[in-house]
Amino acid sequence: MHWADVIARQLLERRPDHVLATAITPSGPIHVGNMREVLTSEAVHRAIQDQGGESEFIYIADSYDPLRKVYPFLDESAYAPHVGRPLAEIPCPCGGHATYAEHFLEPFLAALFDMGITPRVLDAHMMYKDGAYQETILRALAATDRVREIIERVSKRQLPKGWIPFNVQCQDKSCGSLDTTPLAYIHPIVTYRCKRCDLEAEVDITRPGVGKLPWRIDWPARWSFLGVTFEAAGKDHHASGGSWDTGQEIARTVFDTEPPMGLLYEFIQLKGKGAMHSSTGTTVSAEDMLRITPPEVLRFLIVRNDPRKHIDFDPGLGILNLVEDYDRFERVHYGKEEEGTGIKDAERVYALSQPHRVRAQMPVQVSYRHLVTVVQMAESDDDVIHILARAGEIPSDLPDADRKHILERAAHVREWLARFAPEDVKFQVQKEPPVFPTDADDRMLYSRFVDVLESVAEWRGDKIHDAVYEALTDLGLKAGEGFRAVYRAILGKDRGPRAGHFLASLPRDWVVERFRHYAGEEATTGTQERA
Repeated sequence: MHWADVIARQLLERRPDHVLATAITPSGPIHVGNMREVLTSEAVHRAIQDQGGESEFIYIADSYDPLRKVYPFLDESAYAPHVGRPLAEIPCPCGGHATYAEHFLEPFLAALFDMGITPRVLDAHMMYKDGAYQETILRALAATDRVREIIERVSKRQLPKGWIPFNVQCQDKSCGSLDTTPLAYIHPIVTYRCKRCDLEAEVDITRPGVGKLPWRIDWPARWSFLGVTFEAAGKDHHASGGSWDTGQEIARTVFDTEPPMGLLYEFIQLKGKGAMHSSTGTTVSAEDMLRITPPEVLRFLIVRNDPRKHIDFDPGLGILNLVEDYDRFERVHYGKEEEGTGIKDAERVYALSQPHRVRAQMPVQVSYRHLVTVVQMAESDDDVIHILARAGEIPSDLPDADRKHILERAAHVREWLARFAPEDVKFQVQKEPPVFPTDADDRMLYSRFVDVLESVAEWRGDKIHDAVYEALTDLGLKAGEGFRAVYRAILGKDRGPRAGHFLASLPRDWVVERFRHYAGEEATTGTQERA
């Protein structure tokens, strides 16, 4: 049984209706690692509904969190004055959004929509300003000693003298920092000093929006008033003495609410750089990921893997392997291939990978690796379809839905080539024969290529591959020498894509005439344009 279905069953054994929550601080590009939290909970949300339960999925944007430092992607001079202020109250980095928080939230929410994820979106800044937290703030302050005891005992750290479970926001409008020190609390007044502007002042905590709860109290507070019954969180929160442990106890003893079922998820590691973190710039944003791969493949990356196991993510060649794995699961789902090594719960994984519904018939498949070749040879979308049809990769009467599917993938491939592809997979078919030295043996090889390729019965990748090998065997040459000759003649470089499928994507006459040029033979049909 798929892990999401197991969790859904456990939840439904407790009660028939559930509220699942996820929250991310929009302090920087919201990345693929963050997406694991969202997609993990969303998969459970779907599984609950599939098992007949009721489920609401909530996304909370922690926009009232402060800017903690000037991150590497920010202008030091522009943002140093805003450190400590809420993300929802500082300027947008590009000038095109109302706030800093909105700058990073807008593309992330668009990415969620593209992946078929439609949570109820809540903004923490507005929740505080509108009074949603007000009852829990008053209860936490009334239980200051109890909250302090829990945090110090569970986390094994000492809180400063005079600490209270509330961060006052400096009331000086030109400051607005959340980095303040409480000096005294006599209900309902908190006296504070701002560490940034040194203002000493008083606030009435019965007024909404004068500050916020620290994270270790904020989390169980929202569980309480939102009725959250399940939430996935990273292993940092679940570490011994972490915010999950303190949150559980604070929820029960301070807010008189049963904490949600939790799920620890491991981080996604970016190849060669470690765990993704917006604050360090070690990320591939969800927006970028959806430019280089279809949304169902990003969903597949998450739902295929047990959340408790880390994922190694390679946006380079790893993307090609990821899409090929997805395509294998698709073939198994539609009965075109048997389950084999590395494939588990194929039917369920495939269904949970779909942004919307599963198609009645399997979409036409073209190898993503082969599309990398075709896209670099084509000058337009029509060229992509023409090349694939000429090579027998797709039917000539391709349905509109499949044409759209292929061209969407081609667009992802173009983005991948531009942003993440290693240089050695990039190439350009040379319109004129490249100039390089040849000798008698080279001319003999190219002449043999002409003979075998003219005689290939079907201009298909496998048939061409066999013909090239036949020529090399006849001349007693190693494969490396022969394929290097192919790539030099067409690409002007020593390496290239898989030769058989590559040549099949080009017109036979064009290929033969190019090899005839290097064989020193007179062209039989004249110079031809590649089409």
